[in-house]
Amino acid sequence: MSFISVLAFLQMSIWEMVVGGSVLSKVVLAILLVASLLSWTIILAKHGQFKGAYRANLAFLRAFRKAPGLDAVAVVVEQFRAAPVAAVFDFGYHEVMRQAQKTGTVRNKMALERSLQLGLSEELARLERNMSWLATTATTAPFIGLFGTVLGIIDAFQGLGMAGSASLRAVAPGIADALVATAAGLFAAIPAAVAYNQFGQRIKELTARMDDFVLEFLNMTERVYEE
Repeated sequence: MSFISVLAFLQMSIWEMVVGGSVLSKVVLAILLVASLLSWTIILAKHGQFKGAYRANLAFLRAFRKAPGLDAVAVVVEQFRAAPVAAVFDFGYHEVMRQAQKTGTVRNKMALERSLQLGLSEELARLERNMSWLATTATTAPFIGLFGTVLGIIDAFQGLGMAGSASLRAVAPGIADALVATAAGLFAAIPAAVAYNQFGQRIKELTARMDDFVLEFLNMTERVYEE
């Protein structure tokens, strides 16, 4: 195994490794590529969603705390559609209006709390949408890459057996397949895992903010519609 042959192997481009790989290794790489592209699409979309949610939450809460009553907030709530707390407000406000139209007061506090919790649950489900794909990619991509690595090693041993000697030319295609598959699996898994953990923390923070807003809404309701 000469130094020149080793240098030539190291200088192989990734594209040459992919093109020269077996059919199964190309299928593995295609699966990882699709998973990575979908993950990055979700990551970018979620990043924009959470960024907008934080800003809209702050703006809505400022307007809510300055408002004299629920009706004043309802007039401007459409301006804060990206805010999760605005959706919770909608659920609570509609329940308050249903009760107030009949008696002029809010007598059934349990019904109001259930309506607010329904709004919170709906917003939580919206925030968690597509998060399962990131978790799936983070957990399965390394194993898919490992499968491609095993295929590459098998191919390397087959080339070694057919050549009858330990030459780099015989094992290079299989080793290339194994290295590319390993790298592709990690490339797909690491961003998905990092994003899943980061977004999970943001969801917890937004959920805590919605829980706090439920209490603020109940307090305002008691002040405005107290008997």
